[in-house]
Amino acid sequence: MHHFLIALATTPSPSPTPSLRPGLSEDQVTPGTWGFVLTAFIVVLTTFLIVDMVRRIRRVRYRAQAEEAQFGPETDGPDPEGPEAEGFATDGTDAEGVVSGKQGVEDSDGDAGTGAR
Repeated sequence: MHHFLIALATTPSPSPTPSLRPGLSEDQVTPGTWGFVLTAFIVVLTTFLIVDMVRRIRRVRYRAQAEEAQFGPETDGPDPEGPEAEGFATDGTDAEGVVSGKQGVEDSDGDAGTGAR
């Protein structure tokens, strides 16, 4: 079976001819000089567009990094005067992980706890 598939793949059908079909000229089946020039122009134009796009993206990233460095400390991190600053985490546990006596605090499984029932 393997030999049969190789024979089918290597045997051309129909047999190739060294010349073109009758009625066709070489100019009708090749892109020619103008086709090459237009293709090269499109490649060069696409290259310039990609370089410009990369430059603009890099500029936007640098501006975002500079803005983050200037204004970042105000918005990053937890509120220093929030509940965690008083020794309680936001999930109702204190610094050692012991559940506080707060009522209505949800457990991790979504249950509101015994105090809210």
